[in-house]
Amino acid sequence: MSSFDDAFDRLIGNEGGYSNNPKDPGGETMWGVTARVARAYGYAGAMRDLPRDTAKAIAKKLYWDPLHCDEYDPRVGFQLLDANYNGGQVVVWMQQASGAKADGALGPQTIAAVKATDPLQFVLRFNAYRTNYLTALNTWTDFGRGWARRIANNLLKGAE
Repeated sequence: MSSFDDAFDRLIGNEGGYSNNPKDPGGETMWGVTARVARAYGYAGAMRDLPRDTAKAIAKKLYWDPLHCDEYDPRVGFQLLDANYNGGQVVVWMQQASGAKADGALGPQTIAAVKATDPLQFVLRFNAYRTNYLTALNTWTDFGRGWARRIANNLLKGAE
């Protein structure tokens, strides 16, 4: 199994299946893919019917590959995929967690800094920055418990 395959299986454990919570700014989702993203990718069917393989292809193309996740320790790659899929300032968190200049631009210096950082230290720092971001969102009251569980599970996965 590739690093991406394993990370995607873990990601789906965080995401689950169909959701259409009116409080969720992402709107209708299946496998964590929003209707907006699915449509932009070319999927025209009902969101409830979005195939898992389509969600997987979207995750690889839009959330894994742009961050060069194959280049990192698999524990780091998973954290990046999960955060990028869920939303937020992922590149800034990567930079902060690795000691790179936090300018939000992903380039060779950031990639090298992430690779040079001990994976366990990176996972801890990255999730700390991610948690700080999430707790500042006004949707924290509605979704904070789920996000906290997600990050706790991610920390456990990062320690494997």
